[in-house]
Amino acid sequence: MPTSELSSARRWLPDATTGRRFPSFHVLAKPVGPICNLNCRYCYYLAKEQIYPERKGMAFRMQSEVLEEFIRQYIASQSAPVVNFAWQGGEPTLLGLDFFEHVVALQRKHRPTGVQIANALQTNGTLLDDRWGAFLKANDFLVGISIDGPEELHDRFRADKGDHPSHAKVIAGLRALQRHGIDHNILTTVNSANVTYPLEIYRYLKDLGSRYLQFIPIVERPGRGPRVSPETVPAQAYGEFLCRIFDEWVRHDVGSVFIQLFDNTLSIWSGMGSPLCVFAETCGDALVLEHNGDLYSCDHFVLPEHRLGNIGELPLAGMVNSRAQVAFGIGKSESLPSQCRRCDVRFACNGECPKNRFLTTADGEPGLNYLCAAYLRFYRHVRPAMDTMTALLAAGRPPREITHIMQEADFAHAIRNARPNDPCPCGGGLKFKRCHHGDGFLKTRPPRQAEDGWGDDARDPRTLGHLHNRASRNPRRDRAV
Repeated sequence: MPTSELSSARRWLPDATTGRRFPSFHVLAKPVGPICNLNCRYCYYLAKEQIYPERKGMAFRMQSEVLEEFIRQYIASQSAPVVNFAWQGGEPTLLGLDFFEHVVALQRKHRPTGVQIANALQTNGTLLDDRWGAFLKANDFLVGISIDGPEELHDRFRADKGDHPSHAKVIAGLRALQRHGIDHNILTTVNSANVTYPLEIYRYLKDLGSRYLQFIPIVERPGRGPRVSPETVPAQAYGEFLCRIFDEWVRHDVGSVFIQLFDNTLSIWSGMGSPLCVFAETCGDALVLEHNGDLYSCDHFVLPEHRLGNIGELPLAGMVNSRAQVAFGIGKSESLPSQCRRCDVRFACNGECPKNRFLTTADGEPGLNYLCAAYLRFYRHVRPAMDTMTALLAAGRPPREITHIMQEADFAHAIRNARPNDPCPCGGGLKFKRCHHGDGFLKTRPPRQAEDGWGDDARDPRTLGHLHNRASRNPRRDRAV
């Protein structure tokens, strides 16, 4: 798939984006554990302090010997020419610039000849300034910054420890990144407060000047039952949220704005599989390292029963390939309910993340994902457009041509449904009867040459059928296993 059309792996924080079983794996490092200067109401990780009751505040800071052991082992365990590190929290910038200067120095110390090091930092952005900007740029960090939309939506759940709003500080941090030309993406959680504002959020994020966006659904439970927290996004509403944004994106922004879920969906549709573990058939190759060197199976399973060991006592690669971790990863597929196995979009969803599988199916089988209704709505909605983009790729044409195809199809639909005295859909200001009235419009309009060299017929909605016929030969399309 052309990298000009889909964002490269470098663009997305590598929260779960490597291979299977586990010749290549990714570790998300949390060098300050769950400690954060914000008190986001939906954050699942703040409660992880309870796992280490003997530590308080900055006692969670990763010690130098643990840091070096992690960096040494992680580089040694990777076979790829680029070793991707990702740093998260809590809030990792609480550790200060000196910590990350030490990180870079240790990476250089242990980097073999011919191997490149890449770093990604996930932050709430409130502490970023020009000093951080200069350092991050000089060391080529990719930065993910959390913004939940316009001020009134962002501040609903993202306040600091004193219950003060954080939006203004986050935007100041984003501007610092932009001043220094730092590669970044915006991570937006979709929750009960902002889910009904999809286009307002999408347009706001674009207006901020960011072209790489992630939407992460909030699903949290106060206990082990099916009851969810007040901040949790309603499943049906989340599906509609995704569809509304997709409809605008596919008509206007393909190739200029990159949305992680949409990139991932096109990768699946075109037979390349899911780069994201949540939509892959199995998982287990995206682990978490806590501040003291403890390794856990997954960011959403930082629990005593999923602790694999400590890098000070066991080799990192050995823990990743342990029976316990392999079983954890395979369990994602083996525990899938029969209803999911029969589903027409199973090939794209694969039951999503096991952490969200706490509902029962229609026939009473446990393990149905809370977001099932959302993904049924989304994947079925995007199927025609994904078929078309897949066919474009197969024909050696860029997926961004879908925007012209969709716009022409929308215009043809408006022409067919316009009444004589309606304003003409062309926007020329005349009534329809004095402008483009007549069923022969699409057949009689003069041809024009497209900027990319394709004739006008490449954008004619009548080509949709041809493209869909080609897409139907994709062996993964509509496959229920």
